[in-house]
Amino acid sequence: MPRVQILGIPHDENSSFLKGAALAPPKIRAELFSSAYNMWTEAGVNLGDKEALEDAGDLTFGGAQDPWELIKSSVLDLIRTGDRVICLGGDHAITHPIVRAFAEKNSKLGILHFDAHPDIYHDFENNPRSHASPFARIMEERLAARLVQVGIRTATGHQREQWSRFNVEAIEMRQLREVPKIRFDMPVYISLDIDALDPAYAPGVSHREPGGMSPRQVIDIIQSLQDPIAGADIVEYNPARDVSDVTATVAAKFLKEIAARMI
Repeated sequence: MPRVQILGIPHDENSSFLKGAALAPPKIRAELFSSAYNMWTEAGVNLGDKEALEDAGDLTFGGAQDPWELIKSSVLDLIRTGDRVICLGGDHAITHPIVRAFAEKNSKLGILHFDAHPDIYHDFENNPRSHASPFARIMEERLAARLVQVGIRTATGHQREQWSRFNVEAIEMRQLREVPKIRFDMPVYISLDIDALDPAYAPGVSHREPGGMSPRQVIDIIQSLQDPIAGADIVEYNPARDVSDVTATVAAKFLKEIAARMI
């Protein structure tokens, strides 16, 4: 069976409001491997099996290398082993270089994006690498054949124009009444911004937006996918805003169910 590698990408230099997402990977790992829980998933996959899951550690930033090149090359190294990869952010800006790596290994790639925000501004606050802009860069570079965004509830006029420009398929939160049947007919990359959830389930985010998804809704959509999952990221968890590590626990749950679906 394929093995899943966890790679921490503790980078939040492109966050626009609060820093703190760079502190997330160790907190998510602590919940994932806590003795309070076991490593079995809802699908009956035991992630405690050494052949199922491996921790690739965290990237280290601060040298002369461009962070985007470091992220892309590090993810590519893991992909080339034949393993699946789940990246732990960090803010949502890191999704751009991660997807660059996956696009090199997948001639056709679909993206399933969970979020309260479309993150498709052309260059939020004059920063083309902003965590509010990764999907503009991804679609401009034609790294994905399809982009489906789920849970959106803050789209501005400019972002709606971007949806039209890039043919984005948006399932806004006001439209989400049942598990949507999403079929890609190609490998899928999952980008899961924790603030897709209602703050009642995940207070540990920098941009709380009420009226969001439940963890069950997210898991049901992931489990309903019929296409192979090429890779994934879990981003925008900010431990400084969390309450009793509730958000870290939810993030670890998502990691487990995505990994199970990969396997």
